[in-house]
Amino acid sequence: MFDLPALREAATFVRQHVPPTAQHAWPLLAERLGCQVWVKHENHAPTGAFKVRGGLVYVRSRLASGKPPRGLVTATRGNHGQSMALAARQAGLPLVIVVPQGNSPEKNAAMRALGAELVEHGVDFDVAREEAARLAETLGYERVPSFHPELVRGVATYALELFEAVGELDCVYVPIGMGSGICGLIQARNLLGLRTQIVGVVSSAADAYAQSIEQGRIVTTATADTFADGMACRVPHPDAFALVQAHAARIVRVDDREIAAAMRLYHEATHNTAEGAGAAALAALIQERERQAGKRVTVVLSGANVDRERYARVLLGD
Repeated sequence: MFDLPALREAATFVRQHVPPTAQHAWPLLAERLGCQVWVKHENHAPTGAFKVRGGLVYVRSRLASGKPPRGLVTATRGNHGQSMALAARQAGLPLVIVVPQGNSPEKNAAMRALGAELVEHGVDFDVAREEAARLAETLGYERVPSFHPELVRGVATYALELFEAVGELDCVYVPIGMGSGICGLIQARNLLGLRTQIVGVVSSAADAYAQSIEQGRIVTTATADTFADGMACRVPHPDAFALVQAHAARIVRVDDREIAAAMRLYHEATHNTAEGAGAAALAALIQERERQAGKRVTVVLSGANVDRERYARVLLGD
């Protein structure tokens, strides 16, 4: 996919736009979970999520190609869209983003504020993705996939920061949506020659990647009905599936109740806001805390972009 010099070059570029995010060991989390717990705070990135790294690197690669695009079209539930909107605005490229109907109003507002044109279409992300492909052809724009080597290279810069700051860890838990976050982590781990286990986390209501790993083939699901919209994927990407199958230790399922509990724990123990997907890694560690007793563990807090009303209900335990 990319080598270590290419990853370090991407990190140098990303750092011009995204200050390195903290990896902090929180005493209250350690006390509660019985292990050393670092949080990789991608919720502190400029768009509130790790995806911004990938968008910057991807758009740069398209501008450097022999034929830069007239414009871009992509589909998202929000964080990928914000990433692309920020990068496209900096590059002066028009961007159309397709989101499913009923998508997060606050994520939609953030994408519009970054200059993107928003189209609401379909019942979920995978239907929105089909509409994005149709619009790209109609407009003569380039369709941006949700998984691409340059997106992964950009995203992997968070993993490089983590491993270089903390050193070798026993385990890292990371949420899985389309797969760029876990694949970037796997590739960085492999390039650095570390033995750290990487555990992917999916919603039990959107577990296409878990089913695919269990059955050894791509499995799609009929629905992805979870409030953790960053993990609401029904159709795994083949390249991401192959990398996860080959290099992840396992995949853990967490349900919405467990995710909500992890969001509350983040607030209680660290006073950080986590969206549903952002709290999933911590939810998985809570589930496996006996397995990780006394170990050095990181959870990736991948994003903080949760609507205010939803977050208020979660904090109240509703």
